This record gives sequence, structure tokens and C-alpha cells, in this order.
Amino acid sequence: MTMVQGMYRALTRDIEVVVEPFYLEEQSDPEDDRYVWGYRIVISNNSGVAVRLVNRYWNITDQNGQVDEVTGPGVVGEQPRLSPGDTYEYSSGCPLDTPSGLMFGHYQMETDEGELFDVDIPAFSLDSPGLLRVLN
Repeated sequence: MTMVQGMYRALTRDIEVVVEPFYLEEQSDPEDDRYVWGYRIVISNNSGVAVRLVNRYWNITDQNGQVDEVTGPGVVGEQPRLSPGDTYEYSSGCPLDTPSGLMFGHYQMETDEGELFDVDIPAFSLDSPGLLRVLN
């Protein structure tokens, strides 16, 4: 059973990043404080120049405020090049020790001319199904 929570979008220099998180109940074990989410990301190059995704940065914060920062080359072992009009899609996952959390970050892109710039990954929440939100 997979729960879809909605989609999150960010646009930087005509490069759109769309994230769709989902809770992976079959990989999670709440009694062992293990909560696992998957997320699908679609990157669309609506700009007039080709770009390569060279690095990623993630900030993952759990419900207790514990921050895990992840950096590295590319995504899922690739450094995709997107020509104008191209899209690139991949899926990954994130385990947490708490029933909810928040993720955001950026991709470092490089143009064919060697210019580096960051593209925002929108902040998205990771909430277990059945988690009651208490609003004051």
C-alpha cells in the first residue's frame, strides 16, 4: 500500500523540479522506529540552454529536529544532461527514525560553457499515514 501525499514544485532559471513523496509501508517498521518514504522526481529543462546535473545536496530533518545533510555527485549514479525541452525522472528513498520529517535541497547544474548554478528542490514533508497533526 503506497500513500501519495501530493506534488511539490520549484522553478529556478526555467528548470522545474517536481517531487512526489510517498510512504513505503512495506519497508517501514514503526515498532522499530523505522519509517521509509520513496520520492519520484521529474526535472524539466524549460530553458534555452543544455545543463548537466553534476551534484546534489539534501537537507533531511526529522520530527525531533535532527538534521542529516547528504551531498554527492549526480543522482542515482548518473549525471544526466538535459537539452532544452528534455525531462529526467528518477526515484529514490529516505528512511527516518520518526513518523514525520522534511526534505529540501538543490542540484548543482553546469551549462556547456562551464557555468555552475543551483536549482532548488522544493521542500516537501514526509508524514506517515494516520499521523494526527495537532494544530494550535
